[in-house]
Amino acid sequence: MARKSPAEKLEDLLLVTRAWEMLRPARSFFGHTLERFKQAIQPSLDARAEIEDLQGRLRLAILKRNAADVRSFRILRGVVYSVQGDPAEGGDGELYVAMGRVPWRARGRPRMRTRRRTRRGGGGR
Repeated sequence: MARKSPAEKLEDLLLVTRAWEMLRPARSFFGHTLERFKQAIQPSLDARAEIEDLQGRLRLAILKRNAADVRSFRILRGVVYSVQGDPAEGGDGELYVAMGRVPWRARGRPRMRTRRRTRRGGGGR
């Protein structure tokens, strides 16, 4: 038998509570009155409400972070390009390398591809 998800557990809590309220509100079961039962399950409901609030706040924080990153990386790109273009620093300078960039001297030249010789039917080239 599969375990219940948190959503299924909440559904069970609410279903039992509604049924008890509608059909036997004055009876007690397992040593609990309806009000005492509601008090006993309230921490579960409160925790779920807190999780929902935190998830909403997390989504908002992620959106704020992404918007801030767009602005920050636009500035970062400008700073790196400025260091690269500075005659005293340049694309081979120590600062440029310390910023995690590949210096121009370390970049390899593009390799020339050799042509494959193919045999063609008939005349050979």
